[in-house]
Amino acid sequence: MKESIQKARVLVEAFPYIKQWSGRTVVVKYGGSTRGGVEELRNTLQDIVLMKFVGMRPVVVHGGGKDISRAMEKLGINPHFVDGLRVTDLPTMKVVEKVLGGKINRQLVTLIHQLGGRAVGLSGKDGAMLQATRVKSKTGKDIGYVGKVSKVNTLVLHSLDRAQFIPVIAPMGVGKDGHTYNVNADEAAGAIAGALKAEKLVFLTDVPGICRKKDDPQSLISTLKVGEIPSLMKKGVISGGMIPKVEACLQAVKSGVHKTHIIDGTLPHALLLEIFTPQGVGTEIIP
Repeated sequence: MKESIQKARVLVEAFPYIKQWSGRTVVVKYGGSTRGGVEELRNTLQDIVLMKFVGMRPVVVHGGGKDISRAMEKLGINPHFVDGLRVTDLPTMKVVEKVLGGKINRQLVTLIHQLGGRAVGLSGKDGAMLQATRVKSKTGKDIGYVGKVSKVNTLVLHSLDRAQFIPVIAPMGVGKDGHTYNVNADEAAGAIAGALKAEKLVFLTDVPGICRKKDDPQSLISTLKVGEIPSLMKKGVISGGMIPKVEACLQAVKSGVHKTHIIDGTLPHALLLEIFTPQGVGTEIIP
C-alpha cells in the first residue's frame, strides 16, 4: 500500500507540469553519444511516448556520427574531418543517407511503435522540410556536400501533428541545386525548434550539462542566461562538441523558443526528470 501511495504522490507532483506543458511542442535532439544499449534507448523513447500521451507534442531529431564512421570504415572509406566537420563527398553522402535515413531512423520509429506510440520517420528532404545551402569549413576549405539550414518548411510537421504522429527526423537537407546535404543534427534541431516556435528544445548528451569546471558535476550550471554565454565560450567553459549545441540553443531562443535544455541522456528517464520535476537535471538556457 505504501508503494502505491508513493506512486500516487509522484503523479500528483507531476500534475502541474503535465497541465502546463500539455499542447506545447518540445523538440528533442537525440545524439549518438547517448545511444547505449537497447534498454537505455527504450527508456528515452518511453519518455517521449509518455509525453505524447499526456498531450505534449514531441518532435525527435537524431544524429548518428559514430554509426556513419563505422559504416564508412566497413566499406573501406576513411572518415575525414576538417575543423570538426565531416568531409562529405558523394560516396560519403550515400553512406550518410543509408545510416541516418535508413538504419537509425527505422530503429527509432520501430521502438516507438513497440512502446505504444505512433511515429513517422522522415529526412529533412521530405517535403523540402530542411532547405540547405552549401558551406565551407571555418578555414574556408571545401568539405563537399555539407549544408547549413537556410529555411524550414513546417507543413509536413504540422500535418503529422494533426494526425497525432511523432515525427522522427534525420538531419539531411536539400539544396536549390537538387543535391542532398549533410546537416549538423544540433543545428537542424535548433532550426526546427525555432520554426515551430517550440516551448522547449532539449539536447540529450552524455554529460550532466554545462559545468564551470571540466569533469566536475558539482560545478553544473543549472540556469544560464543568453548574455552569459560569450564570456563562458571565451574562457573555454563551453568548448568542443558543446559549442554547436549552445549555438543551436542561442539561435532557437532568438527565434522564439522559450527554453532550451542540455541534459545527460544516459540518465534513466532524464527527459521526464527535466520536464516534470521542479529541480530538473541539466542546464537550461533562457533569454
